[in-house]
Amino acid sequence: MSSSDFDATNFFRAKPLYQDPYPYYEYLREQGPVWREPHQGVFMVTGYEEAMAVYRDSATFSSCNSVSGPFPGFPVPLEGDDVSALIEQHRDELPFSDQLPTFDPPKHTAHRGLLMRLITPKRLKENEDFMWRLADRQIDEFLDRGECEFIHEYADPFTLLVVADLLGVPEADHATFREELQGDRRPTRRRRKAGEGMAHKPLDFLYERFTTFIEDCRREPRHDVLTDLATATFPDGSLPEAHDVMLIAVNLFAAGQETTARLLGQALRFVGERPELQELLRDERDCIPSFIEEALRLESPIQGDFRLSRVPTTIGGVDVPAGSTVMMVNAAANRDPREFEQPTELRLDRVNGRQHLGFGFGIHSCAGAPLARAEARVSFERILDRMGDIRISDAAHGPAGARRYEYTPLYMLRGLERLHVEFTPLTAPVGRKRP
Repeated sequence: MSSSDFDATNFFRAKPLYQDPYPYYEYLREQGPVWREPHQGVFMVTGYEEAMAVYRDSATFSSCNSVSGPFPGFPVPLEGDDVSALIEQHRDELPFSDQLPTFDPPKHTAHRGLLMRLITPKRLKENEDFMWRLADRQIDEFLDRGECEFIHEYADPFTLLVVADLLGVPEADHATFREELQGDRRPTRRRRKAGEGMAHKPLDFLYERFTTFIEDCRREPRHDVLTDLATATFPDGSLPEAHDVMLIAVNLFAAGQETTARLLGQALRFVGERPELQELLRDERDCIPSFIEEALRLESPIQGDFRLSRVPTTIGGVDVPAGSTVMMVNAAANRDPREFEQPTELRLDRVNGRQHLGFGFGIHSCAGAPLARAEARVSFERILDRMGDIRISDAAHGPAGARRYEYTPLYMLRGLERLHVEFTPLTAPVGRKRP
């Protein structure tokens, strides 16, 4: 598409664009690091430095619309030079207003504190021990075939069960979680017929199950993770409502599973498309963490994040009125040539490789970032140990140079719907853990 085509493109309504949004992001960059697009009036921030400035300033920018952005819009007109009072009066009318990403301080501070009581170094270490076993178990499901559809046979179930373990869901319940949340997508399961659907939507299942877990743990405390979560208190010593604790658990469960699965899929696509990269990672395992950071930077699972300006301000020299919707386009900022040299290249020697915005930044930066990094590192250790000569399936995706991939048609999220790969089964010792 040409610049004139992009002039007429409403980014928020252009589903075909999301298959390859990067030319549009470059079009945005040509307008400047901050530009008010004409269709929804959203201030699009593609500059890395400018995005960081917004993320750092939670006093000026509210997170009340962080998920919904311009849709459906604020429920009342935002007029005046300070709309903070209006935001507080009506924020509960916005979509996802009961979720942690939309909270502002001090409520956000208190609720995130509960979450961080769960994601402790000790708990992450215990969870990583489970990851090694789980990675082998998932690979076992398809190893002998020498092929798999990686998203649904590995990435989805692996990330789902890792978060289940982190939250202390009893291992006896893992199969139920996988069936309820991913049953229709498991390759070995038949599709449900019309009328056979799940009794609940996925979030309804999670709401119901975690509410039950938390209430049971409060009645009969045990020495386990769920009890620690259920009995955690706010900094002032007060006990949160069970509903609030449930929402924290569900948010971590839903967000952590989906975004990490997208990361794993895209990273394996890089490996399958680039034999020289695959060989390097096999021989030099210390490069895996740098590879994961580059995958996050180049193909951020979360493409952007929204804020609402409370007062008139400026971003990158552009005036932003009070009540304006601002979008930090993380995926564009991660390719800002002012910050990242040769930004479209995957470089394992990038000195600022971890400074990307794949996990956001500031008070709302992804609390599960250490978890996602560990999941990716463990996964690729075991994938490279047990799957040789990984290659993209020509039959499913077309020949090299003319590949066909399908990405989720959403402007906020980026991830492969399917990734068919072929490989040579290897006989590395199951459960072997590298130092």
